[in-house]
Amino acid sequence: MRINTLDDLLRAVKDRPRKRLVVAWANDPHTLEAVNAAVEAGLVEAILVGDGPLMVKVCQEHGLPEERFRMIHAATDTEAAAMAVALVRSGEADILMKGLLGTDKYMKAILNKEQGLLDPGAILSHVSVMEHPGHPRLMIVGDVAVIPEPELKEKLAILGYLVKTAHALGIELPKVAVLAASEQVQPKLRSSVEAALLSKMADRGQIKGALVDGPMALDGALDPESARIKGLVGPVAGDADCLLFPNIEAGNVFYKAGTKLGGAEIAALVMGARVPCVLSSRGDSAKTKLSSIALAALLA
Repeated sequence: MRINTLDDLLRAVKDRPRKRLVVAWANDPHTLEAVNAAVEAGLVEAILVGDGPLMVKVCQEHGLPEERFRMIHAATDTEAAAMAVALVRSGEADILMKGLLGTDKYMKAILNKEQGLLDPGAILSHVSVMEHPGHPRLMIVGDVAVIPEPELKEKLAILGYLVKTAHALGIELPKVAVLAASEQVQPKLRSSVEAALLSKMADRGQIKGALVDGPMALDGALDPESARIKGLVGPVAGDADCLLFPNIEAGNVFYKAGTKLGGAEIAALVMGARVPCVLSSRGDSAKTKLSSIALAALLA
């Protein structure tokens, strides 16, 4: 069954066995409210690593039952990130989540060569699932936050994560648009050339489990009328499920324009590590964090 909304996502995960979530530096109300909601909804069991007295205080101030969580004290945010990663490595947790610490410290713990969560040769990438009021179903997009200027090898990895996420959402044969400024192949633009290469690789069976087309401009990828006017043909034109952005600037602007101006709701995580890693902004709402936990639980 295809999952078309973030509410559908929450309902789908409720019907599955609970996953074990560990949160690094879980000291802020938004994070604790989201984790509490996830536990209350039956999505996960939760371990909180952070400033013990502060976590208890926040729970009391916001009416959150602290007995729902296993709390582990850490003196600093760096220590909390290392301890949370260690719990994943030991098999005590299935999902990692960022609390009130900077992304740089969170990623450093994941990427630690001796004690991190990245296997040799693996590529980390950010995947977002967007529910936009102007679009009839969920959009799966990447990379908007981790890889600044992906090369072809990294775009292959991003594409694989988009497709894996789409499959988990019940889309049997997702349609992937590899984005550029125009549908015309422009040899001087690396994004255009690499989009054409990925499309041809899919045509030849080197990319499986999805329909891939590119280069495509955003309007031709999402809007059937624009695709018709431009004379675009093929199953992806005007009907893409997944958007692969040429670089982080394009992806991040799309992401923030959608959320800040368009009213889009988000679920987001980092893929490529041993477990899904929830990477929401410290300023994200509790709803965004709850949806991100649900997406991680679906993929764990």
